[in-house]
Amino acid sequence: MTHRQVKRGGNLKCAWFLCAIPLLFIYGCTVGPDFVRPMAPSLDHYNHGQDPSETVAVKGQSQRFEQGVGPIANWWQLFNSKPLDAAVAEGFANNPSLEAAQASLRQSNDTLQAGYGIFYPQVSAGFSPERQLYSPARIGSSAPGGIFNLFTLSASVSYSLDLFGGEHRAIESFQSQVELQRSTVLGTYLALSGNIVNTAIAMAAYRDEIKYTEQLIALQKEQVLITEKQSHAGTVSFEQVLNLRSQLATLETTLPPLRQRLSQSEHLLATLAGHAPSEWMAPDVSISELSLPEKLPLSLPSELVLQRPDILVAEAQLHSASANIGVARAAQFPSFTLNGSYGQNATSMNQLFGSNARFWSLGADITAPLFDGGTLSSRKQAAVDAYQQSLALYRQTVLAAFAQVADSVRALEHDAETMQAESQAVETLTESLHLAEINYRAGTVNYLQVITADIQYHQAKLGYLQAQAQRLQDTTALFIALGGGWNKSYSP
Repeated sequence: MTHRQVKRGGNLKCAWFLCAIPLLFIYGCTVGPDFVRPMAPSLDHYNHGQDPSETVAVKGQSQRFEQGVGPIANWWQLFNSKPLDAAVAEGFANNPSLEAAQASLRQSNDTLQAGYGIFYPQVSAGFSPERQLYSPARIGSSAPGGIFNLFTLSASVSYSLDLFGGEHRAIESFQSQVELQRSTVLGTYLALSGNIVNTAIAMAAYRDEIKYTEQLIALQKEQVLITEKQSHAGTVSFEQVLNLRSQLATLETTLPPLRQRLSQSEHLLATLAGHAPSEWMAPDVSISELSLPEKLPLSLPSELVLQRPDILVAEAQLHSASANIGVARAAQFPSFTLNGSYGQNATSMNQLFGSNARFWSLGADITAPLFDGGTLSSRKQAAVDAYQQSLALYRQTVLAAFAQVADSVRALEHDAETMQAESQAVETLTESLHLAEINYRAGTVNYLQVITADIQYHQAKLGYLQAQAQRLQDTTALFIALGGGWNKSYSP
């Protein structure tokens, strides 16, 4: 065999080796479990027995639950309030928490893109000019040393073969983090819209409560004044005057806390809208102008787990934990890295690109764990334990979501019953006040009786207002419990 034949045979072996590299990569196995989304529950209702189909009618209006229908994204527009819509839009445009969630999503996307770099060859280049004093004694020579320049121009390439899928599982974990952050953004939108709507309803209710309370105080002051005159005339006892004064003082003590809660709701709404309270005026939302949505969505439990942001966050965490098991398992297998380098070095710049100045190398690194004191095995078991924890937390999140929907449905059912009773009380006391006014004009009752009937009427109106606000807030709670529809209609 000639020297030329030997050289050609060596090149042939090298070629076969290079061709085998992609085959190793293609047919390498990916260890670790493939993630499977937890099975959706087979339930078709949230409450024991059955969910109600509609609430009782109040003033001819009831709320109907549409089984199997999901909420729309802009659910707050069902209240038909332009000031409320403007407040939500302001919050979406300026809220810092929303901006932070969006930045976290961008960060996770960038981290994912950075992780993909592991699947590409890593190429680097360098240039190194040096001046050295060489001592031949280092190699056992007695020749005199010398000073010389050395210029080195080189490039190197390395490529890690992910034969057991550890890097693929790491990327899978990064991808799940992106999904987690995307669901977090959706949850932030949902929570922000719900907080703005709830705060605006509370603010409107406090304003009306203050108005009715001030009217009640004025009526009771008039009642006290008339009773005092009657006491001076000897027609009633002074004890009755004291009793009415005590009732008036008790009612007056309720006014400052109402004003404080109104101020707090205005300040909170400004903060949610992304402004300081001193630079933003809360919108003029009125309870009477808010429409009560008559058709309410009620997604199936199997649909809820696919659209509620907190459940999607828990699922993404579970996915990440599953991928981390694969990372830990792959670490127990050998790792393979191909590397090569090529360069030129010379003692002067004009000789740097000469044929005698070149050097190159081609090789592979194989590293296999032999003994680590159980570290890798324990890490794998820790990853499995973390997955079991994430699975339990996922199930707990789903159960809590189902309970929240069930609570909201029952709350609306009971709110309607409360409003029905409060409405009947208002109607009865309205008729009583009307009769008292007629009798007063006819001279059969005194004016004090008219004031008493008027006080009772205003107290009933206060109760009805509070029940009305609670019903609007519980309607909001149902939309929030169902996930708000963001996952179907919005992708940040």
